[in-house]
Amino acid sequence: MAAVTHATGTGPATPRPAARADLRGRALGRLPERVRAAIAEQQDHSERLIGWIQLVVVVLFGTLYLLAPKPFTGEQSFEPVPWVLGLYFGFTLLRLGLAYRMRLPGWLIVLSIFLDMALLMALIWSFHLQYRQPASFYLKAPTLLYVFIFIALRTLRFEVRYVLLAGAVAALGWLGLLGYAVHDTHHMKITRDYVEYMTSNAMLIGAEFDKIVSILVVTGILALAIGRAQRLMVRAMAEQSAARDLARFFAPEIAARIRESERELRPGYGEAREAAILNVDIRGFSALAKSLAPAEAMRLLTEYEARLVPVIQRCGGCIDKFLGDGIMATFGAAVPSPTYAADALNAIDALLAEVAAWNGARAASGRNALPVGMAVATGRVVFGAVGDDTRLEFTVIGEAVNLSAKLEKHNRAENTVALASKQAYDQAAAQGYAPKPQHRVLPGRRVMGLPQPLDIVALAR
Repeated sequence: MAAVTHATGTGPATPRPAARADLRGRALGRLPERVRAAIAEQQDHSERLIGWIQLVVVVLFGTLYLLAPKPFTGEQSFEPVPWVLGLYFGFTLLRLGLAYRMRLPGWLIVLSIFLDMALLMALIWSFHLQYRQPASFYLKAPTLLYVFIFIALRTLRFEVRYVLLAGAVAALGWLGLLGYAVHDTHHMKITRDYVEYMTSNAMLIGAEFDKIVSILVVTGILALAIGRAQRLMVRAMAEQSAARDLARFFAPEIAARIRESERELRPGYGEAREAAILNVDIRGFSALAKSLAPAEAMRLLTEYEARLVPVIQRCGGCIDKFLGDGIMATFGAAVPSPTYAADALNAIDALLAEVAAWNGARAASGRNALPVGMAVATGRVVFGAVGDDTRLEFTVIGEAVNLSAKLEKHNRAENTVALASKQAYDQAAAQGYAPKPQHRVLPGRRVMGLPQPLDIVALAR
C-alpha cells in the first residue's frame, strides 16, 4: 500500500517576502488569499474600534462643553460648538454603523480623516467668535492636543498611509488657522516676547511653527513604529494561518510541538518513550479499490477516516500517519501519558463499536459491510524527526511499531478482528483498563516475521 503520510512537512516555515512591504504593496498580493482575508478581518475590527473611540471622544467633548461655564450668559451670541459637535456625532454614528455592515472603502477612511481634522479645526476656530476675541485667541486653545488623539487612532489600523495622512491634514489645518489669524488685520499683533505671547492675544510665530513641527514629528515617529509593527503583523498573520494549516496536516500534538519548539527542529531529534502503537486497516481494500472508480474509492476512504480518526483522538491517540487504507496511531509518544496502554485498548473498544455502527449504516443503505482489523502493541519507542533539512517527518521507531503492524496482519490467521500483545494487555489492566469477558489469551502464537512464539490476546472475533 502506498503511504500517505500526514506527519510530514518541510523545514521550519519562513515568512514570505510580504513582511517587507506595507499592506498595499505588491508583497501583500503574494500572500495566500486566506492570509489576506485574515488581515482584512483585523482591519475591519480596527475600524470598528476606531469608531467607538471617536464616539467616546465626541461624547467627552459634549460633556465638557455642557459642564464648562458659558461666556456672556443671557446675551445673544454665536455658539457654533453644539453644531460642530452635533455634526461630528452624527458622522461618527454613521461611520460606526457602516463599519459593522461593510468593509469600509479607502475613500471613506480618507474622508473620515479629513472630517475628523476639519471638525476639530472648525471647533478651535469658533472659539474666537464664541468668546468675542481676536482670531489669535484660538491659537492658545489646549483643544489642539486632541489632534494627537486623532492621529494616534489611525495607528490602530496598522497602515502607515493613514497615519501620515492624518498628521499631514492636522499640520495643514493648523497652518491654515495660523494664516487666518495672521491675516486678521484688525486685531493681529505679532510679538517676539514670550511673556507677552502668554499673557495677551499677541502671536508668537515661532511657537505656532513649533506646534506644526511637533505634529509632524509625532506623526513620523508613529508612522515609523507602525511600519515596523505592520511587518510583524503580516508575519504573525501568515504564521497564524500556517499554524492552522499545521493542525490539518499534522496531528494536533505534532502541530503543537512544532509551534512551541524553542529551537529549530532538525532531523535526528528524538526522545525515548514508553508508548502504545495502534494499527487499523480495512481488510481486502486493495481488491475492492480495483472495482471502484477513483473518486468513489477516495470517498470511501474519507468516510472511513472521518468516522475512526475522531474516535482515536478522543481516546488520547495521536495519528502518526495514514497508510492508504491503514491508520497508525500512537498513545504516549507525542505526549507522554501514564495510561498509554489503557488508552489504546479503550480506543479499540470504541473503534469496534464505531465500525459496527458504520457497517450497520452501510447495510441499511444497501452497501456491503467492510471488515476492519486492528492491533495494539506496547514498548519503548523513539519519537522524533527524520528526513533532511528540506523535508521532515515526525514519527516513531521501535519494536512496538513493527509488532503492532504484524499483529494487525495476524488477525487473518486467527480469524479475529482485534489483537493485542499479552504485554500490552497486562500493562493496560495495570493502568486501569477493565478486561472484557470475550477476551481470550492465545499463548505461544507464531506471528509471521517474529523469530519466537508470542503470547497474544484476542479482543474481538
